[in-house]
Amino acid sequence: MHEFGSSVPLWAVIPFVVMLLGIAVLPLVAHRFWESNRNRAIFTAIVAAPMVVYLLVAYPAGLLHSAHEYVSFIALLGSLYVIAGGIHLSGDLRAAPTTNLAILAIGAVLANLVGTTGASMLLVRTLLKTNAQRKHVAHIPFFFILIVSNCAGLLTPMGDPPLFLGYLRGVPFTWTLGLWPFWLCAVIYLLGAFWIVDRRAYAKEQAPDVARDETERVPLGVQGLINVPLLAGVIGAIFLPTPWRELVMVGLGVASVVLGPRPARKANGFTYAPILEVAILFAGIFVTMVPALALLEVRGAELGLTEAWQFFLTTGVLSSVLDNAPTYLTFLSTATSLPAEAGAALVPLTEGAVTEIFLVAISLGAVFMGANTYIGNGPNFMVKAIAEEVGYAMPSFFGYAARALAVLTPIYLGVVLYLVLAG
Repeated sequence: MHEFGSSVPLWAVIPFVVMLLGIAVLPLVAHRFWESNRNRAIFTAIVAAPMVVYLLVAYPAGLLHSAHEYVSFIALLGSLYVIAGGIHLSGDLRAAPTTNLAILAIGAVLANLVGTTGASMLLVRTLLKTNAQRKHVAHIPFFFILIVSNCAGLLTPMGDPPLFLGYLRGVPFTWTLGLWPFWLCAVIYLLGAFWIVDRRAYAKEQAPDVARDETERVPLGVQGLINVPLLAGVIGAIFLPTPWRELVMVGLGVASVVLGPRPARKANGFTYAPILEVAILFAGIFVTMVPALALLEVRGAELGLTEAWQFFLTTGVLSSVLDNAPTYLTFLSTATSLPAEAGAALVPLTEGAVTEIFLVAISLGAVFMGANTYIGNGPNFMVKAIAEEVGYAMPSFFGYAARALAVLTPIYLGVVLYLVLAG
């Protein structure tokens, strides 16, 4: 990659920029057009096809390597999405703050086992149905996105897509477990903030609504338990060598569709559209990012990023308006281009190594700040759509962003302070 990065022209980065800007802007300015996966595929093909031709001539090894990472990435996300979509939690629990807090806490742990997408799929409908009799509930899906769909998926490569891409690039599987202090502080803070807000909201509920909630309670039930060992199989498959890892993951996903109960998927409102969207868009991202990553690996030092807190903020800000997975890879490549200071701890990668404090900053920025907007992380828009489908009022794009920043800024300030002192 170093040889290609030394000679790649700057214009080769343009398709990557166009791809990311399209993902960020088109849902806002051309919503009807962007709703169709066919139109997303057309956009992706127009942007990425010329780069495929260019790379076949100039850097076929890089294109092949990126294709391999793409297949691994989609195999993991797809299998988790399909299998988790076959597990339906039915029931209508008591819509008290303690119940809601327990669901979010469970989701915070579950996100690291089945991914933020899988955990969101499993729990969001149960949480929304539980609170259907209440009137003051707009904060509930909002905090669900912050906690379950984003910040909680920090501890394992399965937790959030950027971390799995890091694993594919050689970051040791257990390295992310060392981020547990950040995970614990963020989760405790967010659960505490939710507890305060939900208690105040619950106190405003009218007596008839509270009584109705009590009378309409239904015990919790589970459909599709056969999918639980299949999920465990996906987790175990991560440690297999390629191509067995990908083949086992895909096989387990197929087994879930064939063997799992169809009523569970129907009750979940399961469709393949969201994962097809991810597959289409990331096909374009993985192709167009090859020149950008090669260029950053060679010339990343010229960006002027020399401190860990700078990596955290830059990665985070871009993760807010772009997808956090390619943003993570972009700045990981930038960090590997910087010379390590004497005595600095290094994390080995497939190609080279990265200073550990930089990797901490990049990981925290991608995972935490992916919660800043609806487009920062894959599950965000999915949860928004499901909530609106069942009657919850969700804030606008900028309204959500303003609320998210207001709640999450104390976490960001704490991380910056730590990185400044640690650096």
